[in-house]
Amino acid sequence: MRAGRGPGQARVIAGCDGEAVGRARAMMASALPLALAGLVSLMAITAAGASDRHPSRSGDRPAAATLEPVAGVSARPGKAAPGGASGITSGAEAGAGDPLHIVVSLQAQSMTVYRGLEPVAQSPISSGKPGHGTPTGVYSILEKRRKHFSNIYDNAPMPYMQRLTWSGIALHQGKLPGYPASHGCVRMPMEFAQSLFGMTERGAHVVITDAPVEPVAIRHAALPRPYEPGTAVASLDLPQVASDVGLRGSIVTGSLEPARAPVAAAMDDRPLRMIITPRAAGNEVQRAQALLNRMGFEAGFEDGVMGRRTRDAIRRFQEGAGLPATGNLSPSLLKALYRDAGEDESLTAVLRIRRNFKDIYEAPVALKDPHLPLGTMIFTALGFEPGASELNWVAVNAEARPGLTPDAVLDRISLPPSVARDVGAILTPGSSLIVTDRSFARNTGLGTDFVVTTR
Repeated sequence: MRAGRGPGQARVIAGCDGEAVGRARAMMASALPLALAGLVSLMAITAAGASDRHPSRSGDRPAAATLEPVAGVSARPGKAAPGGASGITSGAEAGAGDPLHIVVSLQAQSMTVYRGLEPVAQSPISSGKPGHGTPTGVYSILEKRRKHFSNIYDNAPMPYMQRLTWSGIALHQGKLPGYPASHGCVRMPMEFAQSLFGMTERGAHVVITDAPVEPVAIRHAALPRPYEPGTAVASLDLPQVASDVGLRGSIVTGSLEPARAPVAAAMDDRPLRMIITPRAAGNEVQRAQALLNRMGFEAGFEDGVMGRRTRDAIRRFQEGAGLPATGNLSPSLLKALYRDAGEDESLTAVLRIRRNFKDIYEAPVALKDPHLPLGTMIFTALGFEPGASELNWVAVNAEARPGLTPDAVLDRISLPPSVARDVGAILTPGSSLIVTDRSFARNTGLGTDFVVTTR
């Protein structure tokens, strides 16, 4: 019987005889329980099959949007601290909001992704072949493109590209023959490259080393800590320091070179990128010029060149200080300049800060034994609440040198109180500090964080 429309259908049903309608109702009543039972069975089979296919996935996130822990890579508990303000801290566990960083070993041809201290994924890689070796060092992800083609090597495809330098080093999907085979980039398998691309953000750190390294938890008095305006800060004056043998020589005192103030940094929650490097050995002339100019001796441009104006300024200073007017710079003269300018000559290193790939701050800091090697260390702050008095950091030794550990390096560094307050006021979770005696100038520039190559 063909279905009519509206009132016509109603009229057709109403026109059926009573016996036919009764038989139809009885057939429908007997078939309904069987249909419901079949539907319930089908739903159970479907649910069981879905459970078998995805035994470990939870939630509705697609697989490519997360890095799952890999077999054989397990979480490590925090290591016990040897005591005091420095050392490894216990119980520093990585959380979901901890910063992501990537560690690549060229010897092992492997990459491990860490969230805080916890390894969350691992993959084989293929790095630069002989003659095109991948440079070791500390990098940040500068640019990301799902589809990219090399503008150096015959338009070669570089899917899921994450750029580390503007000179051609990147992470990307590529072939893995089991040995170094690229032109300097770090190749990854397709699924891993896709997953990693979805997890990272511009600015995430990538550390490339020869031998495998692992991050460790650390707390140390030299590392910045949060500071809020209005917080009471203990201070010691010169007589107190001089009268206490335990304090003498361990606390930076005296007036400091004015630090360049952060630019609208207090309202920015993006992580800081900090670096401490020793003052260059050849900067004594430039430093003397700065001190002379500050005291009004008109040494001219602070260019590090021992010219006529600088020599004349030195003579005028020597005459006023009752010294032989030679016009020459010597260690004793530099010491006298520091003393008369009210500065501490132990400020032998420089702290520089970038945020969002732009310089925002620079100030002198104290470094003991600046002539001794530092290696290259990177420290990254884990999550913390505003005003927190203690802070957990992750340390990665990016350049293995005998006797140089994160604690040993930090033991030689101290921030002047004013600098510590400046940095603490703008410190955010995920901020990082590189301590190195390597140059960062070659690959650091417009649109980069501090890039330090160790080979």
